[in-house]
Amino acid sequence: MWWLLLAAVAVIAELFTGTFVLLMLGAGALVASLVGLGGAPGWIQGIVFIGVSVLSLAVVRPWMKHRWFRQDADAASMGLAVTEGADALVVERVDADNGLVKIGGELWRARPYDATKTYVPGDRVRVVKVDGATALVWRD
Repeated sequence: MWWLLLAAVAVIAELFTGTFVLLMLGAGALVASLVGLGGAPGWIQGIVFIGVSVLSLAVVRPWMKHRWFRQDADAASMGLAVTEGADALVVERVDADNGLVKIGGELWRARPYDATKTYVPGDRVRVVKVDGATALVWRD
């Protein structure tokens, strides 16, 4: 019965760590509890716990980490790296306070890179920098 308690505590604690280590230990404790329900002595339950935990840590955890925290090969072709330097179309007037541009089919808040400039809808501009969720734009 205490194997089930250990499994539950490990799984709940895993929710706070996100490392999958405690989840693997919880799996070992769960299998050990099943072996215990079958009437195996405590030392066999302990060996099963250690064996399943080590096997899970060696095989299942790396697979889960790769599956859940995978970095896409083309991650560099996304996000700010592509946005900076991109051409944009002014959709709503862009001035020092606010504005809206379309970059690659997406709408972005925008401000002029030079705060004294103003761009009107239809102007073609270039993204010089991204400041948070706002594109700083410039017309060549």
